[in-house]
Amino acid sequence: MADMKATRSRRRAALAVSLTSALVFAACGSSDSSSTESAGSTAAESVEATEVVTTEAEPVETVTTEAGPVDTESVDTAAPDTAVLTEEVATDTEVEVGYLGSYSLANDEFGTMTTVTVDAGIRTIATNALPDHETGEFPTEGNPNTISAQDLTYEFAAEGTFVGNQGVARTPGVSVNGVKFEPGTAETVTCESGETLRVEALQDVYDLGLDFNNAHVQPTGEYHYHGISELLADAYSTDEDLVHVGFAADGFLIYYSKAGAYSSGYALSTDVRLGTDCVGSMALGGVAVEIDGSAPDGTYTADWVFGTDNGELDECNGVEIDGEYAYMMTDEWPFIGRCLNGEFTEAGPGEAGEGPPPGGGGEG
Repeated sequence: MADMKATRSRRRAALAVSLTSALVFAACGSSDSSSTESAGSTAAESVEATEVVTTEAEPVETVTTEAGPVDTESVDTAAPDTAVLTEEVATDTEVEVGYLGSYSLANDEFGTMTTVTVDAGIRTIATNALPDHETGEFPTEGNPNTISAQDLTYEFAAEGTFVGNQGVARTPGVSVNGVKFEPGTAETVTCESGETLRVEALQDVYDLGLDFNNAHVQPTGEYHYHGISELLADAYSTDEDLVHVGFAADGFLIYYSKAGAYSSGYALSTDVRLGTDCVGSMALGGVAVEIDGSAPDGTYTADWVFGTDNGELDECNGVEIDGEYAYMMTDEWPFIGRCLNGEFTEAGPGEAGEGPPPGGGGEG
């Protein structure tokens, strides 16, 4: 059993540290991966994002990062923007350093306060949900809400158990910095003929007030991502193609490929939409919407259909790499997976399996 756990640990570390061999083919299709400067990146620069130290017989006393020797029991620093890591030291195995174990983030400029604790197979994320990077100005047209600090705690499995049931998740995961991923919206178009179409956050027809991070604010003041934030990806980027950007609610990790190495399995439907006497809700202002006979263009969740020939990713935007399952955030729909293939219990409003189909959930 110990050998199996050690093997699993090495595989998870391999995903976070050295995936070059698995991604060689991506070099030819590389997109622009230049970094965008942000004050939030100082938190990630204070330590090397991920590092593996192998011990043979004796316990490891220190782990060396770019900042110098770091005591494995604690990290003390007076810097206003810090990432404090806690590692477990073991013999004859590998010590995972970075955002796979326990850590704390504090950023005075943006007010970020997030503490992640891994204990007894549970990853507990306690956060005020303020990102460690710049955001757009709110309220704004399309989003009348103001960002405010929250008091949130998530409990996820520290390691995922794949079951493949594609359970719908309103909040499929939380980013490394403590801001949640919530891809669905509350806005719909409802038709007298019985159809209900859920509006996508990232589309060109309706203004839902998203900022340059593909994020906006709920009425509670909670800031959340509907797609990948370049500032988030830049802050936690390493020399490897895959950036570890978050934790899925079922315990698997969430990555973003800077080279776009993994493609979504979804494409626009070729069938015209159906629905008569349709009216928009909430931010759509309750006005009549012409649906019947119109062509899918990505405005609504139902515009997208999955096909195994479309890309490498499954219906939940997941893929197995080097023997380990993980989720990918993509620049194309669904951006963030709308379902999970592992065991999970979703905390907060809306339980797993309830609510609208993939793409739904949450306010805005």
